[in-house]
Amino acid sequence: MKNKSLGNLFKGDKVIWMVFFFLCIISIIEVYSASSSLSYTGGKYWDPIIYHCGILLAGVVLMVVVLNIKCRYFKLFTPFALAISVLMLVWVLVAGQSTNGASRWINLLGIQFQPSELAKGALVLAVAQVLSAMQTDKGADRKAFKYILGLSGVIIGLILFENLSTAMLIGLTVILMMFVGGVPFNQLGRLLGVIVLSGVFLLSMVMLVGDDKKADDELPAKQNLTEQSAAARQEERSPGFFGKTLHRADTWKARIKKFFDNEYVAPKDYDLDKDAQVAHANIAIASSDFVGRGPGNSNERDFLSQAFSDFIYAIIIEEMGILGAVGVAFLYIILLFRTGIIANRCENSFPAFLAMGIAFLLVTQALFNMLVAVGLAPVTGQPLPLISKGGTSTIINCVYIGVILSVSRSARKKKEGRTMPGELSKTAA
Repeated sequence: MKNKSLGNLFKGDKVIWMVFFFLCIISIIEVYSASSSLSYTGGKYWDPIIYHCGILLAGVVLMVVVLNIKCRYFKLFTPFALAISVLMLVWVLVAGQSTNGASRWINLLGIQFQPSELAKGALVLAVAQVLSAMQTDKGADRKAFKYILGLSGVIIGLILFENLSTAMLIGLTVILMMFVGGVPFNQLGRLLGVIVLSGVFLLSMVMLVGDDKKADDELPAKQNLTEQSAAARQEERSPGFFGKTLHRADTWKARIKKFFDNEYVAPKDYDLDKDAQVAHANIAIASSDFVGRGPGNSNERDFLSQAFSDFIYAIIIEEMGILGAVGVAFLYIILLFRTGIIANRCENSFPAFLAMGIAFLLVTQALFNMLVAVGLAPVTGQPLPLISKGGTSTIINCVYIGVILSVSRSARKKKEGRTMPGELSKTAA
């Protein structure tokens, strides 16, 4: 009876469950270790990890609820999710809370919420529905491309100027979904060309309008600047149409210049206050070895800003070494490939596209976070999914895993043969 009850609770693909379980264990250990600064400033040693475990528990409860919803019912949520996402994204632009000059948060019934987290899932849900509804024997109908561009343009456009990295990752996810969904290559090629030209134009405007010397997202903690004063100064230094539109240009320009600056700086001349995040992340990585210092033995967690969030992968490398770093990356790779296997077994295309879209969403963000931590991408504010300390983002990521588990559990399986990943588009809607 006990095994039967556990089987009823842990429904869905067991490999996905195991990946989720290991990511949660790593999260609890590393967030506990990396939250020393929060424990010191708050004066309560256990509060940060208790809060994090509570968030994970809430996420697991919602994940179990979602995985028990049959995947065909997710289609019913699409219009409501899109409408709520658009309203919240407009709300956050008009009256959102500012962090480092970017409006990304809103308070909803006393809960701080980042609307872009919900918008990502809503867009994936909508794109999966469009691709599945417009499938032909030769892949997606050419009209599907226009519908997807329209939906993506609204969501990504509302996120772009406040959270560029999130907008880019969502865009990449949509492109991957269109590729898997059989959108004609000539349409994808033209889209990529437009993206490249738009990127060059945006980069030119950032370098023209931005003033990297005034960027204040990495100022020394000693200055203790409030978000309100930082936002006020940001508005003062960015007059004009492009200045108002690209009011994050100072921060973007500073990060781009730091990333591409290959000039050698002697250790004695390095400014640890100005480049604290990158410097201490590099120290954490350099001081590790194959097996690391061991859990809880990080030195750089006390100096590295956002050690429990954006730069937790650097702490993982320091404490768990190269072995742990590869192990964490491998978990996300397993998640992606296992989801691909689940999608290939689906008789209908909607659950297959939905599962792959969610997997692309999680894995691309994880990859980007890792690249930032090891210095292969400019610094952004992307957390490591299911590992970094978070609030609503952690809960929503758990819901995303629940969606994949729902597909693995309730999607109708093909009776004969198997479809390769590139042939998902040929599956009947």
